[in-house]
Amino acid sequence: MTDARILLTTIGLKENAERLAQELLERRLVACVNIVGPIRSLYRWKGKIENEQEYLLLMKTTAAQILQLQAAIKELHPYELPECVELAIDSGSERYLAWLAGEVKGP
Repeated sequence: MTDARILLTTIGLKENAERLAQELLERRLVACVNIVGPIRSLYRWKGKIENEQEYLLLMKTTAAQILQLQAAIKELHPYELPECVELAIDSGSERYLAWLAGEVKGP
């Protein structure tokens, strides 16, 4: 197990995805954000099934920054209830993981 984490969220507009990624990078809460999409998301919301185009953001960070990153997403995200799912990175390239940790500021 490493200290590295991936946080997932989705967002409706490409411009909002890019704006969110830029702000998180400027705050040094993430080392990298991959924006994937558009994707199609089907989900149940307020009693009905939704079918929407979204963009998936894969945000690379550290365990020490997860709470601050989640707070920033809550602050900046346009959704009433943004997806915020944390995945632990069990292993990876030592050089990449060192770079990731070096790009994210400490608590």
